[in-house]
Amino acid sequence: MLSDDGMISLWEEVYMLPKDPVMLLSFINLKLRDYYPNLAALCEDLDADQAEIVEKLATIDYHYDEGKNQFV
Repeated sequence: MLSDDGMISLWEEVYMLPKDPVMLLSFINLKLRDYYPNLAALCEDLDADQAEIVEKLATIDYHYDEGKNQFV
């Protein structure tokens, strides 16, 4: 979100999800492994669109495995 002066807040800049699918894969799997019990909890906490993440990672042939709590 842009502030009144057109700048992205520091919080949003730090917590923006990577746009590159391979970088997104690394980021999401690290967060799932270290901090979240499942993808839904991660998305809720980061205010991220779960369907968008799943779709983007499917473009590089990675799919969420609930049992492993990772994209594989």
